[in-house]
Amino acid sequence: MSSSFEATMAADGLRVPNDQTAEFVKLRAANLRQEKEIEDLKEENRATRNENSGLRNAARADRSEIVDLQRAQQVIGALNRDLEVRNRALQEVNRELESFSYAVSHDLRSPLRSIHGFSEALKKSAATKLSAEEDAWLQKISDAADRMDRLTEDLLRLSRITRAELKRETVDLALVARQVIGELRQTDPDRNAVFAISDELRVHADPVLVRVALSNLLGNAWKYTARRAEALISFGCEVRDGQTVFCVRDNGAGFDMAYASKLFTPFQRLHSAREFPGSGVGLACAARVVHKHGGRIWADSKAEEGAAFFFTIPDSTGAAEDPDGNK
Repeated sequence: MSSSFEATMAADGLRVPNDQTAEFVKLRAANLRQEKEIEDLKEENRATRNENSGLRNAARADRSEIVDLQRAQQVIGALNRDLEVRNRALQEVNRELESFSYAVSHDLRSPLRSIHGFSEALKKSAATKLSAEEDAWLQKISDAADRMDRLTEDLLRLSRITRAELKRETVDLALVARQVIGELRQTDPDRNAVFAISDELRVHADPVLVRVALSNLLGNAWKYTARRAEALISFGCEVRDGQTVFCVRDNGAGFDMAYASKLFTPFQRLHSAREFPGSGVGLACAARVVHKHGGRIWADSKAEEGAAFFFTIPDSTGAAEDPDGNK
């Protein structure tokens, strides 16, 4: 650049000292660097403006999202308050229903026993005076009173389960099942029945209530296998989606799954009392125990191909969930 500059100056008839030429060259180079720095700063400034614009847009979006979240929280809060009110109302209704059920069941038993007692006394005292038809009428009165007494006792059982306070501890359901089976065998020691019980089926539950549930589930299997040449009844567990699911299975009469919704409803029966005795409360009691522990219960069956009853007993935290029922 120095020689070019000198040539230009010479062409104009001017002479510039060498030291001034060098100084000019340095100033020119410095000026070019400053121009480059200015351009870089402008570019950086543009990038900063773009970034600031993006941040402002993001801030506006965040503010909008915060407003939406606040509104959603307000809606959720209102829904939760409404749910609490409804739950309290439902609990109060349930308490009233349980109190009514207990009172009706308890108060009915005394007059029913009177009907039964007086009908039996009349039957004995007038035995020689009654016709066969009249004697049959008295027997029907006595039988009806007995049946009503059993129904009121079943209502009391349901009421006691609902009102019972949970006292959880570690329980081996396999041990409980074997105790229940021993009691069932005593009722009909001549029956040909094979039981398969898994080992160490431990849960954290109320020992009294889970015994009620197992007594009814195993008793149900015992009852509906009565017509089999060899009854096969099993009790074990399996893991589904990381959760323990217990199962009582039998090769009994089974049922049509179209009517499965009636299974756990008190006094709803899928077989007539002439086929299999009972009031239809046993499975309702078992379901109430399971629900009281925060679990669920469901069944799978085919008519004349046996039945399987599944249930879960979550731990005391209630963290576990079982698969959907009735499948």
